[in-house]
Amino acid sequence: MAGIALLARERGFEVSGSDAQVYPPMSTQLSDAGILLHDGYDADSLEDDVDMFIIGNAITRGNPQLEAILNDNRPYRSGPQWLYEAVLCDRWVLAVAGTHGKTTTSSMLAWILEFSGLQPGYLIGGVGQNFEHSARLGEGPFFIIEADEYDTALFDKRSKFVHYHPRTLVLNNLEFDHADIFDDLVAIQRQFHHLVRMMPANGLIIHNRDSQALDEVLAMGCWSECLGFSQEPNSNGFSLDKGLVLHDNVKAEVHRLELQQTGQFNALNASAAALAARHAGVPLKTSLLALQQFKGVKRRQEVIAEINGIRVIDDFAHHPTAIDLTLRALKAETRGQLYAVIDIRSNTMKMGIHASQFAKSIASADTVLLCEDDTVKWDIRAIEAPAPTMVEIKPNVDDVIDYLLKNCREGDQIVIMSNGGFDNIHNKLIQSLRSRH
Repeated sequence: MAGIALLARERGFEVSGSDAQVYPPMSTQLSDAGILLHDGYDADSLEDDVDMFIIGNAITRGNPQLEAILNDNRPYRSGPQWLYEAVLCDRWVLAVAGTHGKTTTSSMLAWILEFSGLQPGYLIGGVGQNFEHSARLGEGPFFIIEADEYDTALFDKRSKFVHYHPRTLVLNNLEFDHADIFDDLVAIQRQFHHLVRMMPANGLIIHNRDSQALDEVLAMGCWSECLGFSQEPNSNGFSLDKGLVLHDNVKAEVHRLELQQTGQFNALNASAAALAARHAGVPLKTSLLALQQFKGVKRRQEVIAEINGIRVIDDFAHHPTAIDLTLRALKAETRGQLYAVIDIRSNTMKMGIHASQFAKSIASADTVLLCEDDTVKWDIRAIEAPAPTMVEIKPNVDDVIDYLLKNCREGDQIVIMSNGGFDNIHNKLIQSLRSRH
């Protein structure tokens, strides 16, 4: 929604909005763009001369502003519908979908096209370090979008990505998530099938061949050209060798991939981005040069401080698979101890859908710290015994920080994993570490 607000502002609209519990980097870029942000949903704050209200999918019946809009019969749209009508309808859309890696892959793809001089537009659910904002209109025909499977709005329960009509589609991976709106993986696969069957015949679907769930989606029906990427050798697309070499088996060429980001998962993201860019006319060699200069994305393995040899990292991971892959990558480059501070915040995690996977996902950390939370529907203490690492459960963020201050030493890394503000733990920890030294 912040990105949509930025695009509307760039189109020349006067934009304001309402939200609750806002935090950087989105709140900062909205303010910098001159977009007025109201804290809360008081109906009295609605202006009288509004041409269109864009309703986010977090808004439900009973919201004072929504009720006022409906009662007064004022014009409204969902974000994805407005986006297609106002921005995407005449663009070559390159969409990145999947359970994990959407933000990073979209940012990589946008940077490759920018590096190539194509001046793309983009809308991404995070702020790439190579760009100032998470969204812009761009100058050329290409528009990159992070394509989320979450539902569109309370009045449109289709996945958001069915509105985007991509010509180039990346399917990174597929697992069960968003248990608050999907009953099972099959329900999510059905939405991905809806996306696939709206692709043009002359479009391209770039898919992860290691994902059985995606194979099943494509088996439901596919009318576009497909190109795969994989960790293992395959005859249709790219395969990876230890995350360093891309094998293009179509042309029997070998291309070296050099990234500033660690881990096999980022290498897969990069290979998908390079394939998508090639569909837009960018040579592989150009993409690989661009990826060498890709600086990453805020809140994705982002080093936010290094204090007396202790590195503090911010990461958005909140699904067991993402937690596992991120911790594996970080552990490989940690000289001392790796501390993982994890916020159980997403609806799916709070419901306990992935509780059985969680203990295994944290194995690469030396110590995991969690906060007690009455809103979590499962007993987080149940993971202490089966977890292959030390688990510390603290009453609140301040106690987590106290533990880290007493135990962290030079060479250690602390990764804070949350898809929210996490009670401002990032700044509190940094200030405390500086005061300690």
